[in-house]
Amino acid sequence: MPRYRLDIEYDGGPYKGFQAQADLPTVQGSIERAVKAFCGETLRLQAAGRTDTGVHALHQVIHVDLEKDWKPEVVRDAVNAHLAPEPIAIVVARLAPEGFHARFSATERRYLYRIVNRTAPPSLDKGRVWHLKKPLDDAAMAAAAEALVGHHDFTTFRDMDCQAKSPFKTLDLAKVRRVGEEVQLAFAARSFLHRQVRSMTGSLAEVGAGRWTADDLKAALDACDRRACGPVAPAEGLYLAGVEYGSGMALEAEDDGE
Repeated sequence: MPRYRLDIEYDGGPYKGFQAQADLPTVQGSIERAVKAFCGETLRLQAAGRTDTGVHALHQVIHVDLEKDWKPEVVRDAVNAHLAPEPIAIVVARLAPEGFHARFSATERRYLYRIVNRTAPPSLDKGRVWHLKKPLDDAAMAAAAEALVGHHDFTTFRDMDCQAKSPFKTLDLAKVRRVGEEVQLAFAARSFLHRQVRSMTGSLAEVGAGRWTADDLKAALDACDRRACGPVAPAEGLYLAGVEYGSGMALEAEDDGE
């Protein structure tokens, strides 16, 4: 039974998250229905991450096991045809190597958060960015973000319903930069706690707005207390931006969803 790796992108706005839910629109549910329409198979796909309601993906990775040995480009084009006109696309399809698992084999996940920082509301990007009118000091945000890099107890930035066994994570990257009227935050780690990125982003925005200092952010991290977290940034500005795979395989699953 061949396994196919599918690299996908989607607008999460119309969906109640990635993970399939009975009687609710989800990204997973739409793809599984498209696969069944294509080849008649009822299956349960596996994904690198389970994004929350309203969260988008520039580069999500899933795998599916199909009974017939289809050419990868046939799988891509047929599934895309059955997904139309939904805002989901299979960008690349390929046969997966032996032992590949979209979730367990991932060695790094990258997230991007977009903030439009201007007085006027967004029009073309409405529903795809967080709009903040108050000018943000992106340099202050970038300096404060450095405290988040490394191995920490991220309880402060962990959703109360997070099911991960441990609040300890190793954050490999936390960068902030301004691109015109947009402030972009980039994060990378092997895995994340539930809503960790949105929680960290909301607190960094407090620094950018001048309501917190870098020391306040560090104190919030060190508190290991959810009550110390700043406002949680909305889902609409968050994107799963990439997934990396190494030669080794992960030993157990992580709570890698945002």
